[in-house]
This record gives sequence, structure tokens and C-alpha cells, in this order.
Amino acid sequence: MNIRRVTTLLISAALASMSLCAGAHNEEYFDSKQSPHGGQMRMAGPYHLELIAKDKEIVVYVMDHADTELSVNGGSGKATIQTDRTKTKTSVKLEQAGDNVLKGSGDFSITSETVITVFVELPEQGAHAASFTPLKPKAKPSKKANSAKPQADSSKGHSHHMQH
Repeated sequence: MNIRRVTTLLISAALASMSLCAGAHNEEYFDSKQSPHGGQMRMAGPYHLELIAKDKEIVVYVMDHADTELSVNGGSGKATIQTDRTKTKTSVKLEQAGDNVLKGSGDFSITSETVITVFVELPEQGAHAASFTPLKPKAKPSKKANSAKPQADSSKGHSHHMQH
């Protein structure tokens, strides 16, 4: 093979793997897996964020895409809590409460309609955000939908984690 053909092949493979990675981090995927601390997980840029929310308290665990803890030392965060359909919002400052933990408290209640948007900024990284619905019931996958999807491996379409 000549160098041009090898280069084209490598670029094509890289682009194909990037498109697979982007589609793998959706809410359905995160809702289908067990989170490390029992909270709800979402992706925010280079991070996986796990939110545990209860009345008057927010805890956010920060991890990389392989779910390895990331230090939040020198970082900051903010949570915006919308508790009902009236668009009333409460902002809570999130501060370091452990190696990979940001925590905040305020005067708010968590309901099944609560939407929480978390903003996280770590040193030398841009700010990244994710939205959570902590008490929203998880959808049960239908047997028909699962049987129609071919599975190449047991990672449920999320095999790029094994490439780290």
C-alpha cells in the first residue's frame, strides 16, 4: 500500500469511530446502566457526571468517560434547579466536598418534574453542562426493540470505553 492509501484509511477509521462514540452517550444508555453511587448519570463534554439530588442537597460525582474519578480540586460548579412547570429556578453553588465530588445546598424540593442543569468547570478545561431529571422513572426497554437491534458485543453499543 502506498502512504496516501494508508493515510486515507486511517482518517476514515478515526472519523467512523468518533461518530460511534458520539452516539453512544445518550440518556437511554446512561439510564440503562448502574451508576457507581446510585444517582443519575449524564455526559458533559469530557466528563461523566453522576447526580444525587434530594430536598435541599445536590451531590455531583465527576468522572472521565471510563468512569474513573477525576479530581475537582480548583474546580467549581453550579446547579440550576427548576422544580415545576412555573419556570421558577433556584441556583446553588457547588463546592468541592471530596476528591471527585462537588456538593451544594439550598432551599428547594425535588419532585418528579424537577429538572436540574449542572455546570462544571475544572482547571484548564472549559465549562461543561448536563441536564438531569433525577426522579423521572426509567423507561423499560421493550423486547421487540431489543431483539431488532443487532449486538456486536456485550457492551450495548458502548465499546469505545474498552479502547482507553
